[in-house]
Amino acid sequence: MTYAPRLALVLLVGAVPGRSAAADLEARIAPLVQKHKGVVAVAVKHLKTGEEFYLNADQVMPTASLIKLPVMVETYWQAAEGKVKLDTTLTLKKDDKVTGSGILTQHFSDGATFPLRDAVRLMIAYSDNTATNMVLDQIGIPSTNARMESLGLKNTRIHAKVFKASTTSIDPARTKLYGLGSTTAREMVQLLGRIEAGTVVSPEACKEMIAHLKACDDKEMFPRYLPAGVVMAHKLGRVSNARTEAGIMYLKSGPVALCVLTNENDDKRWVIDNAAQLLLANIAKAVHDHFTEVAPK
Repeated sequence: MTYAPRLALVLLVGAVPGRSAAADLEARIAPLVQKHKGVVAVAVKHLKTGEEFYLNADQVMPTASLIKLPVMVETYWQAAEGKVKLDTTLTLKKDDKVTGSGILTQHFSDGATFPLRDAVRLMIAYSDNTATNMVLDQIGIPSTNARMESLGLKNTRIHAKVFKASTTSIDPARTKLYGLGSTTAREMVQLLGRIEAGTVVSPEACKEMIAHLKACDDKEMFPRYLPAGVVMAHKLGRVSNARTEAGIMYLKSGPVALCVLTNENDDKRWVIDNAAQLLLANIAKAVHDHFTEVAPK
C-alpha cells in the first residue's frame, strides 16, 4: 500500500441545486490544499441539500485519535445488543495508564471508578488514551472493524490499543503503515451522516454520541476561525506527521459533515500554528463561508 502523490488532486463535486455553488466550494478549498506540504484528503457533504465535495476522499489515511469516533459507535451498538452496559463500573488501575492526551493518567488516582459511559465521553471530549484502552477492554479491538465493514466502511479500522501496539496489534502490517487506525475521508463523512440522521444504533444513541462530540474541548483546528456561536460536533487526531479531524458543523442552512485527513506533513512541530492545523482551520472556515453565503435568504 502506498500513498498518493502529495499534490495529486482527485476532485468530485456535486451540488443541489446548482453546479456553480459546488464549483465555488472547490475554488475555496483546492488552493489551500495545493499550497500544503503534505498529503491531504477532504470530504464535505451538506446533509440537508446533498451538496458535496471530495478531494482524494478514497485515499486510505492514518486516523490518529480520530479512530476513537468509530470505537464510540461500536460501544453504543454493543450496549444496544446487550453485550456491554454503559453503566458498568470501571476501575482505573496503574497498568491501564498510558501517556499522551487525556486527563485520567495525570489527574486520577489508581482505584478511581466511573461508568463505561463516562469513559466513552473522556475518550471523545478529551481524547483520553487511557479511557480509550479501558473502553477497548470492554468491547474488544476487532469488533469496531467488523461493525464498520458491515456498514460498508471497510477502510475504517482500529489496529491496536493506544501506545500498546507492540502487544495488542491485531494487524501488524497495517499498524506499521497507519499507526493506531486508518480510514478515508469519504467513510468518515458517511458515518457522521448516519449519526446525524439517527440511523446508527438508535436515534437516542445518536443523540448521546453527538453530545459527546459537541463536548470535544479542542479548538485549535476546525473551530479555530469559525464565528462565535457556530456549533461543532467533532473529533480530531494528532501525531507528529499527521493531523486529522471529522465533524458536523451546524449552520442555519443545515448540518454539514466534514472530514480532513493529512499525512506526511513537512511541518511536524507540536505548536498551535502547525501548518496542518492551520490548513484544517482554514478549510473549516471555507466550508462555513461557502454554506453561509449560499444559504437561502
